[in-house]
Amino acid sequence: MSRIDAKFAELQSAGKKAFVAYVMAGDPDFDTSLEVVKGLPGAGVDIIELGLPFTDPMADGETIQLAGQRALKGGMTLKRTLEMAREFRKGDDTTPIVLMGYYNPIYNHGVDRFLVDAKEAGIDGLIVVDLPPEEDDELCIPAQAAGLNFIRLATPTTDDMRLPKVMQNTSGFVYYVSITGITGAAAAEAGDVAPEVARIKAVTDLPVIVGFGIRTPETSKAIAGVADGAVVGSAIVAKLAAGDSPADVLSFVKGLADGAHSA
Repeated sequence: MSRIDAKFAELQSAGKKAFVAYVMAGDPDFDTSLEVVKGLPGAGVDIIELGLPFTDPMADGETIQLAGQRALKGGMTLKRTLEMAREFRKGDDTTPIVLMGYYNPIYNHGVDRFLVDAKEAGIDGLIVVDLPPEEDDELCIPAQAAGLNFIRLATPTTDDMRLPKVMQNTSGFVYYVSITGITGAAAAEAGDVAPEVARIKAVTDLPVIVGFGIRTPETSKAIAGVADGAVVGSAIVAKLAAGDSPADVLSFVKGLADGAHSA
């Protein structure tokens, strides 16, 4: 059983929804980023999404694009991102880490080498937003064989004909994108999300976690109430961009996590 599977089993037995937090590795710098990542479990985060900086993040809005640029400017690389995960694992061997990013840096690193390095660093799953199911042989299937969950995105435009294809070879959980567009662009609405989650659950037994457009504890609670959990990224990244201290960022995260857990 992977750390991700174990976490969802633990949450289910406790009757709780999941809270997932996204941070960009290396934003605003390596040490600050590592401090925040290390503090996330104590703030109530069940699963950490660690952003892999990339020059052309097509699914991301301005907030996360700028975070990636800051990280890259500070010398962040795939290798250093895995180093951050390795440092985190020295003090926490149970909280799942999902690496979220784009295929280019992984391809450049070499898929076989990347999978060995990621597993050794303590990565549990991958979200690679620019690899559709038609490209499963590139990374998805080798990743699953290496013991890494491959988590797929479903969106409002993933119709009933496309959905079974998207669920094929997906593991860990399904990430439902609550809005049409990029990260940080609009607010998620529980009334819109609920029927979509039900539609996804009709074709998979995996947990469905909802992200994009969640900025407040109230929305976190509302969205988690109609899904298996909530993901927040841009709102957390924006706090770091504003110069908030790690303690202040983690306090904000705790409010969001408490919202999801109270659903």
